[in-house]
Amino acid sequence: MKISKLSPNFEVSNIRKTASFYTEHFGFNLIMAVPESQDGIDQTFAENKEYVYAMMHKDNVEFMFQRTDTFKNDVVFSKELPIGATVSFYMDIEGITEFHKILKDKGLQITELKTTWYGMQEFYVKDLNGYILGFAQRVE
Repeated sequence: MKISKLSPNFEVSNIRKTASFYTEHFGFNLIMAVPESQDGIDQTFAENKEYVYAMMHKDNVEFMFQRTDTFKNDVVFSKELPIGATVSFYMDIEGITEFHKILKDKGLQITELKTTWYGMQEFYVKDLNGYILGFAQRVE
């Protein structure tokens, strides 16, 4: 078996709000969105539609967001579980000091930037759905 890619699929309460959060705060771009009718794929959000799924991308990272009702139908193990996670999605980035300051200035739930014993500068952010994103850069 060969695994070639990991694309986390997050259960979220509102696709449009989640996509906006990831675009505004982290620079992700919408790749595609599936409307509530599930009869096609949109490349941009239409004003008159609700959405059940969106795929977003930035550099080498791809995230999928799926609305709670359809997520719980597709991922049956999640039926009794709350939204959010006890896992962090850890990403290596460049320019961590500046990025940390930008996010902190926006008033997000964010940890302090610290240098770890394993040689990384890192911090964590909680998104609007309760998911934890970690950002790290190797210390020179």
